[in-house]
Amino acid sequence: MKFLNFHSTFGDVSILMHLDHAPETCQYFIDLTRNGAFEPASIFRIVTTSGIQQAQDSQINVLQIGPLQRFEGPRHLMTHENTQQTGITHRKWVVSAARFDLGELYGSFFICLKDQPQLDYGGSRQPDGQGFAAFGKVVNGFDALEHIFLQAEASELLSQQIPISHVAVSEQGE
Repeated sequence: MKFLNFHSTFGDVSILMHLDHAPETCQYFIDLTRNGAFEPASIFRIVTTSGIQQAQDSQINVLQIGPLQRFEGPRHLMTHENTQQTGITHRKWVVSAARFDLGELYGSFFICLKDQPQLDYGGSRQPDGQGFAAFGKVVNGFDALEHIFLQAEASELLSQQIPISHVAVSEQGE
């Protein structure tokens, strides 16, 4: 088993990576972590169902995490491991890859704070109906994430990003 672990001012978080169900997506985030892409990183976006930017049928509650330095140049293209293929659906605490387009990742992931089938294959959140590539599940740090979620602002992009440090891949959780 592999875990993606990180520290925030609110506490430590461990994510169990489902290498057996979403191997390509997991390996992408393992490689980014080992190459230092998340040093430094932040929670830069908190999307809430109270957000007026979203249509009613696609409202979500997520925390989005990514490198402080946004990726420049070509985007990473890979096979899109949708929820129909992996069997990992967007339930509370599931972790998923953010994307620009189908199979086009940019080094960011999000954590679901409630069950969100609109992010799955066939869901309403993406116009192509392919949803997002879920690849892990939070196994430690639930209280920290709930406290972070309370830091939501009027805009989903935070004016005060929440720093993330000590991002590492390990054989065990924190």
